[in-house]
Amino acid sequence: MDGMDGRSPDITTGQVVGRTRRGDAKRDRIVLTALRLFAERGYDAARAEDIARAAGIAKGSVFQHFGTKEALFLAAYKRAVSSFATYLDAPEDVRRRGFFATLLYWLERTEDMLREDWAPYRVALLGNYGTDLNVRREITRFLKTEDPYGMTAFVRWGRTLGEVREDIDEEMIVSILEWTVDRFQDALLTEELDPGLFRRHGIDEGRKQARIAQFLDILKRAIGAQPKPRAARPRRRR
Repeated sequence: MDGMDGRSPDITTGQVVGRTRRGDAKRDRIVLTALRLFAERGYDAARAEDIARAAGIAKGSVFQHFGTKEALFLAAYKRAVSSFATYLDAPEDVRRRGFFATLLYWLERTEDMLREDWAPYRVALLGNYGTDLNVRREITRFLKTEDPYGMTAFVRWGRTLGEVREDIDEEMIVSILEWTVDRFQDALLTEELDPGLFRRHGIDEGRKQARIAQFLDILKRAIGAQPKPRAARPRRRR
């Protein structure tokens, strides 16, 4: 999709090709305003003119900085997920309990984090499910290259603890965790944000904790290092 002035926008940078870096403060204000309106209204219903009005600028300024609505959403998405804590940002007492205990901590905090600051999580969900293929392709590239959640460092840490398998390629383990953990958390967040969107209409706290425990058990069986068998003690001669 071409920019308002006919120049080709670059969706990966969110800037019209050929422009110099100017107006960082205005650009930042546009991104923060867009993040809020995308979260409140969804991708399709958040219009460029509404974002411009809420940011107190002319509509043309939005396209001057970003070129297209898709590029603006991508910038808002990057801002949203970059605001999340990484896996190794868990409290020290949690990390002392190990890799899977740390993962459990984040799984149990999923809905709490949403309530603390729901807009970034809403935008993250929209990026995963509520945008077109072109935007999702750029999102996938961003997540792979930037690793905003610190999954690679988290897996390497798990290996140093002896909790994560060494016989599986690191990149494969990272991919397994990214896809399964993200989708599991998305299920919790989507029910919180849009009750009834999934087939089952909510679950009580007990069932939710049971599902988290079951999910963690599946991951342990898939990527968890197996304990080394103890050497048999020699029998004493009588």
